[in-house]
Amino acid sequence: MKFSIDIDCTPEEARAFFGLPPVEQMNAAIMKQIEERMMDYLGSADPEAIAKNWLPSGLDAFEQMQKAFLAQFTAAGADKKND
Repeated sequence: MKFSIDIDCTPEEARAFFGLPPVEQMNAAIMKQIEERMMDYLGSADPEAIAKNWLPSGLDAFEQMQKAFLAQFTAAGADKKND
């Protein structure tokens, strides 16, 4: 025999039913602290430093990729002119 029960309640009601403490105030305090840290970091960081953190080899790898694409496109254009 198999049966299922659907319980319609909010997360707060479920926590209260199981005897768990409310976490709304703690969650709000943590989110406020995270927001403040992010805003401080974004306000003081320059775009080049952020890009260096996100791209392991910095912008050099991106410039090398651009040069490789340009060389290939230039070579392809020169081949068409010679035909």
